Amino acid sequence: MVAKTSVEKSAGRPRDPETERRILEVTLRHLAEEGYSRMSLDNIALAAGVSKPTIYRRWPGKADLATAALRTLQLAEPPVDTGTTTGDLIATLENFSRSLLRPNGLSLIGTVLAEEAHTPELLALFRERLVVPRRQMLLAILDRAKRRGELRRGANLDVAVNLLVGAFYARYLAASAIPAGFPRELVAMVWPGLVRQRR
Repeated sequence: MVAKTSVEKSAGRPRDPETERRILEVTLRHLAEEGYSRMSLDNIALAAGVSKPTIYRRWPGKADLATAALRTLQLAEPPVDTGTTTGDLIATLENFSRSLLRPNGLSLIGTVLAEEAHTPELLALFRERLVVPRRQMLLAILDRAKRRGELRRGANLDVAVNLLVGAFYARYLAASAIPAGFPRELVAMVWPGLVRQRR
């Protein structure tokens, strides 16, 4: 009789993606309805029809689960290549806008910010999983434009990204609505401050 290897011993049934989807969906609802501090893993497990160990096998803690759920608000994005820098920026921001406008999208971000003093790891994970990737996508587009010689000397790409992303939050706080054409208008406003003037 051949002894089983440690790999064979540790191998279990593959995780059910439907179970994971259901847990994340319930977590988003509880975050929106109760806030992070009152959100309970016991209640999430009960509502999702799973055990707490099932949750812990996927996410080591409450903050990790919450940010994994928030990450589902960021829609899957295909590679952007419209043929122009402004087109790429607009397409990326349009996807960002769709993510924010999903049910409870922006209000859930407020929930994360409200926990900064009490649960700093939640905001740290949120930045790592959502904020940084979004900024990197825009920076990559602007870096390509810089290498092609489209940008003026000294153009501050970090400031440009802050303007492009931050404008969505400012617009929401001021008017609680983001018009369909907002990404295009935003790029039209920011781009002239970056582009190299032709002579």
